[in-house]
Amino acid sequence: MRALFIGISCFISSFLLSQQKEEFRAVKGYYNQHRTMLNKEFRKKFDAESNTFKKAAIKGDFLFFMKKMDSIENTALVGALLRVRNLEDLESIKIPKDISIDTVDKSVDLETAPNYPGGLNTLRKEVANLMYTDGVYSEVKMIKTSVAFIVEKDGSISNVHAQGDNFTFNRQAEIALYSLSEKFVPAMAKGDPARFQFRLPLTLTME
Repeated sequence: MRALFIGISCFISSFLLSQQKEEFRAVKGYYNQHRTMLNKEFRKKFDAESNTFKKAAIKGDFLFFMKKMDSIENTALVGALLRVRNLEDLESIKIPKDISIDTVDKSVDLETAPNYPGGLNTLRKEVANLMYTDGVYSEVKMIKTSVAFIVEKDGSISNVHAQGDNFTFNRQAEIALYSLSEKFVPAMAKGDPARFQFRLPLTLTME
Protein backbone atom coordinates (compact mmCIF):
# COMPACT_ATOMS: atom_id res chain seq x y z
CA MET A 1 0.00 0.00 0.00
CA ARG A 2 1.28 3.44 -0.90
CA ALA A 3 -0.04 6.59 0.67
CA LEU A 4 0.15 10.01 -0.96
CA PHE A 5 0.06 13.15 1.15
CA ILE A 6 -0.31 16.56 -0.46
CA GLY A 7 0.25 20.08 0.82
CA ILE A 8 -0.29 23.22 -1.20
CA SER A 9 1.37 26.58 -1.14
CA CYS A 10 1.44 29.20 -3.84
CA PHE A 11 3.31 32.20 -5.07
CA ILE A 12 3.19 34.56 -8.02
CA SER A 13 5.58 34.27 -10.94
CA SER A 14 5.75 34.99 -14.67
CA PHE A 15 5.95 32.40 -17.41
CA LEU A 16 5.12 32.00 -21.11
CA LEU A 17 1.47 31.72 -22.08
CA SER A 18 0.46 28.17 -22.95
CA GLN A 19 -2.87 26.46 -23.52
CA GLN A 20 -3.95 23.40 -21.57
CA LYS A 21 -2.60 20.30 -23.22
CA GLU A 22 -4.95 17.77 -24.82
CA GLU A 23 -2.23 15.11 -25.22
CA PHE A 24 -3.03 13.50 -21.88
CA ARG A 25 -6.79 13.48 -22.40
CA ALA A 26 -6.33 11.80 -25.77
CA VAL A 27 -4.12 9.07 -24.30
CA LYS A 28 -6.47 8.44 -21.38
CA GLY A 29 -9.51 8.41 -23.65
CA TYR A 30 -7.89 5.85 -25.95
CA TYR A 31 -6.97 3.46 -23.15
CA ASN A 32 -10.27 3.91 -21.31
CA GLN A 33 -12.06 2.90 -24.51
CA HIS A 34 -9.96 -0.27 -24.70
CA ARG A 35 -10.59 -1.01 -21.02
CA THR A 36 -14.33 -0.78 -21.66
CA MET A 37 -14.06 -3.19 -24.59
CA LEU A 38 -11.99 -5.65 -22.56
CA ASN A 39 -14.37 -5.41 -19.65
CA LYS A 40 -17.33 -6.30 -21.88
CA GLU A 41 -15.55 -9.28 -23.43
CA PHE A 42 -14.41 -10.67 -20.09
CA ARG A 43 -17.87 -10.10 -18.63
CA LYS A 44 -19.46 -12.13 -21.44
CA LYS A 45 -16.98 -14.93 -20.91
CA PHE A 46 -17.40 -14.81 -17.14
CA ASP A 47 -21.21 -14.87 -17.27
CA ALA A 48 -21.28 -17.73 -19.78
CA GLU A 49 -19.04 -19.92 -17.60
CA SER A 50 -20.74 -22.07 -14.95
CA ASN A 51 -17.65 -23.68 -13.44
CA THR A 52 -16.55 -21.85 -10.27
CA PHE A 53 -12.85 -22.54 -10.76
CA LYS A 54 -12.93 -21.40 -14.37
CA LYS A 55 -14.77 -18.24 -13.31
CA ALA A 56 -11.98 -17.50 -10.85
CA ALA A 57 -9.40 -18.05 -13.61
CA ILE A 58 -11.26 -15.68 -15.93
CA LYS A 59 -11.33 -13.04 -13.20
CA GLY A 60 -7.60 -13.49 -12.61
CA ASP A 61 -6.91 -13.09 -16.33
CA PHE A 62 -9.02 -9.93 -16.38
CA LEU A 63 -7.10 -8.36 -13.49
CA PHE A 64 -3.80 -9.32 -15.15
CA PHE A 65 -4.83 -7.68 -18.44
CA MET A 66 -5.96 -4.52 -16.67
CA LYS A 67 -2.68 -4.25 -14.79
CA LYS A 68 -0.80 -4.62 -18.07
CA MET A 69 -3.07 -1.99 -19.62
CA ASP A 70 -2.18 0.44 -16.81
CA SER A 71 1.53 -0.09 -17.46
CA ILE A 72 1.16 0.39 -21.23
CA GLU A 73 -0.92 3.53 -20.70
CA ASN A 74 1.73 4.92 -18.38
CA THR A 75 4.36 4.46 -21.09
CA ALA A 76 2.13 6.40 -23.50
CA LEU A 77 1.63 9.15 -20.90
CA VAL A 78 5.40 9.47 -20.43
CA GLY A 79 5.62 10.00 -24.19
CA ALA A 80 2.89 12.65 -24.00
CA LEU A 81 4.80 14.39 -21.20
CA LEU A 82 7.94 14.55 -23.34
CA ARG A 83 5.98 15.96 -26.30
CA VAL A 84 4.32 18.63 -24.18
CA ARG A 85 7.62 19.58 -22.54
CA ASN A 86 9.27 19.91 -25.97
CA LEU A 87 6.41 22.08 -27.26
CA GLU A 88 6.64 24.37 -24.22
CA ASP A 89 10.40 24.67 -24.68
CA LEU A 90 9.91 25.56 -28.35
CA GLU A 91 7.31 28.21 -27.43
CA SER A 92 9.77 29.83 -25.05
CA ILE A 93 12.45 29.95 -27.76
CA LYS A 94 10.08 31.58 -30.28
CA ILE A 95 9.41 34.69 -28.15
CA PRO A 96 11.98 37.41 -28.92
CA LYS A 97 13.80 38.71 -25.87
CA ASP A 98 12.85 42.31 -26.64
CA ILE A 99 9.10 41.54 -26.46
CA SER A 100 7.57 41.92 -23.02
CA ILE A 101 5.61 38.95 -21.74
CA ASP A 102 2.24 39.57 -20.11
CA THR A 103 2.73 38.88 -16.42
CA VAL A 104 1.21 39.69 -13.07
CA ASP A 105 2.72 42.84 -11.61
CA LYS A 106 4.20 41.60 -8.33
CA SER A 107 3.65 45.01 -6.79
CA VAL A 108 -0.12 44.65 -7.23
CA ASP A 109 -2.04 42.56 -4.73
CA LEU A 110 -4.19 39.83 -6.20
CA GLU A 111 -7.89 40.18 -5.54
CA THR A 112 -8.37 36.41 -5.60
CA ALA A 113 -6.05 33.44 -6.00
CA PRO A 114 -6.93 30.72 -8.51
CA ASN A 115 -9.17 27.96 -7.27
CA TYR A 116 -9.75 24.42 -8.47
CA PRO A 117 -13.45 23.42 -8.83
CA GLY A 118 -14.46 21.82 -5.55
CA GLY A 119 -11.56 23.42 -3.70
CA LEU A 120 -8.13 22.27 -2.59
CA ASN A 121 -9.35 19.01 -1.11
CA THR A 122 -10.80 18.03 -4.49
CA LEU A 123 -7.49 18.93 -6.13
CA ARG A 124 -5.59 16.82 -3.59
CA LYS A 125 -7.85 13.81 -4.11
CA GLU A 126 -7.71 14.02 -7.90
CA VAL A 127 -3.90 14.27 -7.98
CA ALA A 128 -3.68 11.27 -5.65
CA ASN A 129 -6.11 9.27 -7.83
CA LEU A 130 -4.25 10.17 -11.02
CA MET A 131 -0.87 9.18 -9.61
CA TYR A 132 0.37 5.89 -11.09
CA THR A 133 2.34 4.73 -8.07
CA ASP A 134 3.38 1.46 -9.74
CA GLY A 135 5.54 3.63 -11.96
CA VAL A 136 7.45 4.99 -8.96
CA TYR A 137 10.62 3.14 -7.98
CA SER A 138 12.36 3.88 -4.71
CA GLU A 139 14.57 2.12 -2.19
CA VAL A 140 13.50 4.50 0.57
CA LYS A 141 10.11 4.44 2.27
CA MET A 142 9.24 8.14 1.98
CA ILE A 143 9.94 10.29 -1.07
CA LYS A 144 9.05 13.92 -1.73
CA THR A 145 8.76 16.32 -4.62
CA SER A 146 7.56 19.88 -5.16
CA VAL A 147 5.54 20.52 -8.30
CA ALA A 148 5.31 24.05 -9.69
CA PHE A 149 2.80 24.85 -12.44
CA ILE A 150 1.25 27.92 -14.01
CA VAL A 151 -2.48 28.60 -13.86
CA GLU A 152 -3.10 30.60 -17.03
CA LYS A 153 -5.68 33.36 -17.50
CA ASP A 154 -8.14 30.86 -18.99
CA GLY A 155 -7.72 28.47 -16.05
CA SER A 156 -5.61 25.93 -17.94
CA ILE A 157 -2.23 24.83 -16.60
CA SER A 158 1.20 24.86 -18.20
CA ASN A 159 4.91 24.57 -17.42
CA VAL A 160 4.55 21.76 -14.90
CA HIS A 161 7.91 20.98 -13.28
CA ALA A 162 8.52 18.67 -10.34
CA GLN A 163 11.70 18.98 -8.31
CA GLY A 164 12.61 16.11 -6.03
CA ASP A 165 15.28 13.47 -5.52
CA ASN A 166 13.29 10.66 -7.17
CA PHE A 167 13.01 11.03 -10.94
CA THR A 168 10.19 8.49 -11.33
CA PHE A 169 8.07 10.24 -8.68
CA ASN A 170 8.73 13.61 -10.34
CA ARG A 171 7.57 12.23 -13.69
CA GLN A 172 4.38 10.69 -12.29
CA ALA A 173 3.59 13.90 -10.42
CA GLU A 174 3.93 15.94 -13.62
CA ILE A 175 1.70 13.54 -15.56
CA ALA A 176 -0.94 13.70 -12.81
CA LEU A 177 -1.02 17.51 -12.86
CA TYR A 178 -1.27 17.69 -16.65
CA SER A 179 -4.09 15.11 -16.50
CA LEU A 180 -6.43 17.09 -14.22
CA SER A 181 -9.99 16.85 -15.48
CA GLU A 182 -11.01 20.46 -14.80
CA LYS A 183 -9.64 23.94 -15.37
CA PHE A 184 -8.99 26.31 -12.49
CA VAL A 185 -10.96 29.46 -11.84
CA PRO A 186 -8.13 31.90 -12.64
CA ALA A 187 -6.61 34.46 -10.29
CA MET A 188 -7.90 38.02 -10.52
CA ALA A 189 -5.85 41.24 -10.37
CA LYS A 190 -7.28 44.72 -11.02
CA GLY A 191 -10.51 43.07 -12.13
CA ASP A 192 -8.85 40.97 -14.82
CA PRO A 193 -7.73 37.32 -14.98
CA ALA A 194 -4.07 36.96 -14.02
CA ARG A 195 -1.39 34.30 -14.44
CA PHE A 196 -0.42 32.57 -11.23
CA GLN A 197 2.01 29.90 -10.13
CA PHE A 198 1.07 27.15 -7.71
CA ARG A 199 3.62 25.07 -5.86
CA LEU A 200 2.33 21.67 -4.79
CA PRO A 201 4.47 19.65 -2.34
CA LEU A 202 3.88 15.90 -2.61
CA THR A 203 4.96 13.08 -0.32
CA LEU A 204 4.66 9.41 -1.22
CA THR A 205 4.98 6.77 1.48
CA MET A 206 5.90 3.30 0.22
CA GLU A 207 4.65 0.51 2.44
